[in-house]
Amino acid sequence: MAGHSKWANIQHRKGRQDAVRAKLFSKLSKEITVAAKMGDPDPDKNPRLRLAVKEAKSQSMPKDNIDRAIKKSQVGDGDDYEEIRYEGYGPNGVAVIVEAMTDNRNRTASTVRSTFTKNGGNLGETGSVGFMFDRKGEVTYPADVGDADTVMMAAIEAGAEDVESSDDGHVIWCADTDLNEVATALEGELGESESTKLVWRPTTTTEMDLDSMQKLMRLIDALEDDDDVQRVTTNFEASDEVMEQL
Repeated sequence: MAGHSKWANIQHRKGRQDAVRAKLFSKLSKEITVAAKMGDPDPDKNPRLRLAVKEAKSQSMPKDNIDRAIKKSQVGDGDDYEEIRYEGYGPNGVAVIVEAMTDNRNRTASTVRSTFTKNGGNLGETGSVGFMFDRKGEVTYPADVGDADTVMMAAIEAGAEDVESSDDGHVIWCADTDLNEVATALEGELGESESTKLVWRPTTTTEMDLDSMQKLMRLIDALEDDDDVQRVTTNFEASDEVMEQL
């Protein structure tokens, strides 16, 4: 399974404290506001907003928070935000992509660069690691939604490209431009998904030992602690033994 999926599982197993959840809701709200500002404030008419709201709901974000974030877009909030992608290397040469949304490019660049440096990594130029990932749509379902064959058939009919099924659940992959259509079709067959979002899927991975993984987790934690950072993706691969010791 790809590094970002494992990382999501790590976070899930550890549980989210109130402060972490508040920060997550803040990032989700920012995405909703910007998505609504860039298109229609009605999720049914705005695919990006629909996906942002869907992701917020999957993280148990209250409906009031979602509605408030959409309303903010109508009063000018989100006007100054720009989306920036940073690329670099972490411990043991693992590739790291940082997606940010900021109203101050210089501040964010300085903070991200400093965070990499302090945590055993280095920030590279745009494109320095991006070639190791594909931009994809990712839809996840719990294992009990159906067996592998059932989910595979539903995915094929929905126009998806690939399915990974395990005891942890089902991960359905599609072209980034097809995510809204594929997710809608899957919903008709399998019901509400656990998560629907655009991700960077690693095409090549870097094997990590326990020491490297511990350092990588510190880097990711520090990056995600920055209010401007929306999402961090890496291409790590680690054995079950290493993951169990984290």
